[in-house]
Amino acid sequence: MMMNMKASLIDDAHDGLGIAERDLQPQERYEDELIMHLERDQFVAETSRPVPRATLSAHATAGLWMLRVFVVLVSLMVIYTFIYQLH
Repeated sequence: MMMNMKASLIDDAHDGLGIAERDLQPQERYEDELIMHLERDQFVAETSRPVPRATLSAHATAGLWMLRVFVVLVSLMVIYTFIYQLH
C-alpha cells in the first residue's frame, strides 16, 4: 500500500514538469523538433539571432528611464564616497 502511494506521488510529480504536449502549438512542436537535431554550431547560430525590440507602454518606458537615472545617481554616489574615503 505504501509503495503504491509513493509510486503515484512520483508519477504525479513528473506529470507537472514541463509544458504539456497538447499545450504547444503545432508550429512550436515542429521548431522544437528541428532544434533538437541541430549540431552545436548550428544551434548557436540559430539561437544568437537578434530579438525584435519589445513594444512597451509609456508607463513602462518612463519606469525604465527612471530606473536608469536611479542607477546612474547611485553609481555616482558610490564613486564619490569611495574617492572621499581615500583622502
